[in-house]
Amino acid sequence: MSSDIVLPGQPIPIPRGPMPHVGNGLYSRDGTVRASLIGVPSYAGSALEIKRTRPRPPAPDSIVLGLVTRLSPLQAVVSITVVDGVPLPAGEEFTGVIRVQDVRATEKDKVKIADCFRGGDVVRGLVLSLGDARSYYVTTARNDLGVIFATSEAGATMEPVSWQEMRCPKTGKIEKRKCAKPEGM
Repeated sequence: MSSDIVLPGQPIPIPRGPMPHVGNGLYSRDGTVRASLIGVPSYAGSALEIKRTRPRPPAPDSIVLGLVTRLSPLQAVVSITVVDGVPLPAGEEFTGVIRVQDVRATEKDKVKIADCFRGGDVVRGLVLSLGDARSYYVTTARNDLGVIFATSEAGATMEPVSWQEMRCPKTGKIEKRKCAKPEGM
């Protein structure tokens, strides 16, 4: 078996030979084995299955994805929806705060939150601590952390041009963001 993640409804390639027993997270329809969960198919004895990954709350050093919901001059509030690659169930999001001193590693005194994030941006961050009773403290002070998805004023998905700028492919207009370095670069 390969270690590729499959999505619900996606056919699972079965090696030649006898048909394996279909276990949890899979079903068979019209002679094709398909996934019913997001995950990696693996063998447990003679059964092929996908183990259900249970979401867990953020902990220090967890990588999280979240949506920027509110901005102030001192912080950006993020609705955390993915923790360590596992999506949280709808309605069970956590709140994270990116403080002005946690946006980047250098020149912390020159950071302006409005130049780094906008409402609706999707941000990859690292949980620093449990914060206060209402939220987790999150940092974007590494090259691989920051905005990973943003929509321009024209409604197009923006593309990063540097670590602090994104461009609208429709209008060519540049907007400031604290961009995450794309994976694999």
